[in-house]
Amino acid sequence: MIRRPHALRRPAAALLTLVLASAPGMAWAEGGMPQLDFKNPLTISQVVWGALIFIVLYILVSRFALPRVGHVLDLRSATIRNDLDTARAAKERADAAVAEMAAATAQARAEAQAAITTAVEQARAHAAVEAAAMNARLETQIASAEARIGAARAAAMGALRDVALSTASTVVARLTGMAASEPAVAGAVDQALAARRQG
Repeated sequence: MIRRPHALRRPAAALLTLVLASAPGMAWAEGGMPQLDFKNPLTISQVVWGALIFIVLYILVSRFALPRVGHVLDLRSATIRNDLDTARAAKERADAAVAEMAAATAQARAEAQAAITTAVEQARAHAAVEAAAMNARLETQIASAEARIGAARAAAMGALRDVALSTASTVVARLTGMAASEPAVAGAVDQALAARRQG
């Protein structure tokens, strides 16, 4: 609310101001300025009419114009206050929304990290299970292959013994001209094969 000086609300104070303002004019009139000669009735009537017009204008301004200006200024002040309050409220809501978004982001980040950790652990466990199953299959295949290799070696050694017996009998028969003794040839071949296995 605009406070107006009390002196301006009183016409008597305005008239006193007018009289005080005209005092230097009286001094000038004595020096020979006709427009300030207050002994002249025309000059006095002009001063009186000027004072009346000033008082009327002052009353009009103080009673009608200034209250409207004050009302406009008060209205503007209230509008500015309302706008500031609205801006503060909007800022508080924006700050709350930012804080809520930051909290939601942090929670989502933590949940994502937990999900990633769980997925990695599950993948490791699954990989360990698959690796164990693969190792078991490989060991089974290796054992089977070793068994087949052992059987093939035994079969080869059996076939080699037969070939060795036949060859030794043939060589002895050709060298000596006589048929070789099968037990003696078999014993010699078995000793040779045994020595080969050990070597």
